[in-house]
Amino acid sequence: MSTAALFIRLALQAAGAGGAGFSLFLAATRLLMAALILLPAWRGFPAEALQRDSAEKSGNPDNAGKTVRRSLLYSAGAGVFLALHFAAWITSLSYTSIAASTTLVTTNPVWVALLSWIWFKEKPSGLTSLGIAIALAGSLLIGLGSSTGSVAGSDPLLGNGLALVGSWAVSFYFLLGREAQRKGLSIGHHAALAYSVAALTLLPLPLLAGQGYTGYPPVVYGYTLLMALFPQAIGHTSLNWAVRWVSPTLVTLTILAEPVGSSILGFLVFQENPGRSVLLGAAVILLGVAIAAVGNAPKPSTP
Repeated sequence: MSTAALFIRLALQAAGAGGAGFSLFLAATRLLMAALILLPAWRGFPAEALQRDSAEKSGNPDNAGKTVRRSLLYSAGAGVFLALHFAAWITSLSYTSIAASTTLVTTNPVWVALLSWIWFKEKPSGLTSLGIAIALAGSLLIGLGSSTGSVAGSDPLLGNGLALVGSWAVSFYFLLGREAQRKGLSIGHHAALAYSVAALTLLPLPLLAGQGYTGYPPVVYGYTLLMALFPQAIGHTSLNWAVRWVSPTLVTLTILAEPVGSSILGFLVFQENPGRSVLLGAAVILLGVAIAAVGNAPKPSTP
């Protein structure tokens, strides 16, 4: 998943374009290609098969039908939030550095913990609350550091804000995906449906922003295909599978490797050197998110 920001920045350079319109083009084509890659997963998707499977588990066909419909709605909703996530995050990379963008967008363990408290009444522990406070302080450090022009980007404050919106959206995406799978959808069916809904949601937006889908150098489409294959079809699908079985906060903790890897790639490929405030803020965020995730870990059962 760390390669996503690298491919996005390479595509921006190859196209000689930027801004919201081209970012929406990248987001839409990435998800469209990912949906096409997962076309084989649509086999066996008819609702009748899902309803029969749920009926066997519940012993109540009517209740099973409601469960299946609910799972489809959860999965489609996850797709809408995935579209919002990519629209906001990919656009942020046109305005701020890879380090700042990927660090802020991967604060989702904090937001997942908060949403779990509000939605599922899973109150965070004191340790989780401490981690949330530390992570928010790190976000403030990044915002202050970016506003002084210490990072690459034409409007770091806007880029950082968009990255945070992307983090909130992807938090809903993971939680809705977990519920879709718990209600009966397999990981293949959920990923295929969510990616397709996200692609359909995004497809008209570049056109509305005055950006077409043709006329770019072939390498741009190559980078988009790489985005669809590695960080999306492999990375996102793996996390969606894991979130079905493991605490969402703990699953999203693994995403903390993304800004580290992305920052290393950004330095090696683009010689992008964030300022001290951004690096300090990133370290504080990672510390806070790690504390929040550990505090949200399930307690071992007592004999």
